[in-house]
Amino acid sequence: MIRSFLQALHDDGFALAQGAASEELLHTLETSLRDLPSEEDSKRRGGQRNVLDSPATVAAISRATPLRALAQAVLGPDCFVARALLFDKTAEANWKVRWHQDLTIAVQERRDVPGFGPWTHKDGVTHTHAPTSLLARMVSLRIHLDDCGEENGPLRVLPGSHRVGRISEAELDAWKDRVPSVTCLARRGDVLAFHPLLLHASSPATRPGHRRVLHLELAADPLPDGLEWRWRL
Repeated sequence: MIRSFLQALHDDGFALAQGAASEELLHTLETSLRDLPSEEDSKRRGGQRNVLDSPATVAAISRATPLRALAQAVLGPDCFVARALLFDKTAEANWKVRWHQDLTIAVQERRDVPGFGPWTHKDGVTHTHAPTSLLARMVSLRIHLDDCGEENGPLRVLPGSHRVGRISEAELDAWKDRVPSVTCLARRGDVLAFHPLLLHASSPATRPGHRRVLHLELAADPLPDGLEWRWRL
């Protein structure tokens, strides 16, 4: 399974590991996520950014051996979780995401290092655009805590777009015209891996209900010139 998973990730920029998250792990994660902001706030916002500030969630992710094995197969034995986000499309928080690449990382503090920037603050955490060379050595794992069908606003991707570096707004339309998008459906317990530079988007859910996804971003390299990852799990 690992070989075909890695081949798909290399060629297309994404791959689905069916059932990679056990029911035991899913239950542990669901329990840990109760430490996050109130249910009312989560519904309004559609999720939470600073998930790794929850000690219970950190402990749950640390014990997720099969997920770490997937990441290590891609990035090597020194990889680590650099950020985690929770997404949940509901009737109260139902949104669309335009086509984009994931260009930002979370760091401890701003330092003016060539190749990094522009800089932003999101929920009290410093973020910066990172160089393509760093982003190409990262991978995201999306753990599905619920089934995600066509009606749940699933992720859509443009296969192969991760292999050309940053894609400008001017080039985006050409990619959309040239490459058919793929809709990434998933069942509870499936784990979707994709490269940050892969063009991806999602539409609002047509039948809003819980579509909880724990999104982990993993890296394997230190940052240069005094920059430090905000989280390193």
